[in-house]
Amino acid sequence: QVQLAESGGGLVHPGGSLRLSCAASGFSVSAYSMRWYRQAPGKERELVARINSVGVGTNYADSVKGRFTISRDNAKNTVYLQMNSLKPEDTAVYFCNAMEKYWGQGTQVTVSS
Repeated sequence: QVQLAESGGGLVHPGGSLRLSCAASGFSVSAYSMRWYRQAPGKERELVARINSVGVGTNYADSVKGRFTISRDNAKNTVYLQMNSLKPEDTAVYFCNAMEKYWGQGTQVTVSS
C-alpha cells in the first residue's frame, strides 16, 4: 500500500527557511519521479518541483527557481523540499506526489511577518 506522509511545515517570517519531508512507504522513491505541489487558498494546485527517477535530474517552477531544492534520500525512502528566501506568496499547503497519482495529506506553510 502506497503511503506518503509530509511534515516540516509551519509559520516562518519572510526571508526564512523551511525543509519539508515526504516519507514514503509501499514503494521505493528511487524508482519513480517524485513531485512537490502546492495549493494556495482560492488557487489551483501547482507543480513546484520534480526529481527524476534516474540520476538526480530536477525541474522547478519559475517562481521558486534558485530558492527551492528538491532532493531524495533513498536509504530513508524520503524526499525533501528545502525552501529558502521564503516569500508571503509561498504560503500554501504543500503536497508530495508519487507516480502522478498518489498524494500525501499535505503540510501547511505560512510565510508572514
